[in-house]
Amino acid sequence: MTVTTDVRLIEIPKICDSRGNLSVIERDTIPFVSKRVYYLYDVPSGSERGGHAHKVQQELLVALSGSFDVILNDGAATRKVTLNKPNIGLLIPMGIWRELENFSSGSVCLVLASDEFDEGDYIRDYQDFKLFKD
Repeated sequence: MTVTTDVRLIEIPKICDSRGNLSVIERDTIPFVSKRVYYLYDVPSGSERGGHAHKVQQELLVALSGSFDVILNDGAATRKVTLNKPNIGLLIPMGIWRELENFSSGSVCLVLASDEFDEGDYIRDYQDFKLFKD
């Protein structure tokens, strides 16, 4: 598994209209059924979020407003992805360490998760993550 092949950007369908754009995430947009939706907002300047991996859960991250960087690590390689368009999502499969940083003022990060919250699915220590990947 490499960061470059398993993590991918997904274009979310966009319907353009003179009254404004509308994007829709339906069953065939992402490779999992979303069982949890949450969003990050009012992130103070210089703050970081994430700092974990999931054993099983997959996630789709979308910058609904503003921008932020997602630093991804598969245990061997690191990749940075900047999200700044509300019709582009970042699919993060299980077993990928992620850190979110460089939030612009007013940014909103939407997360669609494949599972409900389960603390046992989180790997919150990077050394434990490295052991999980070995």
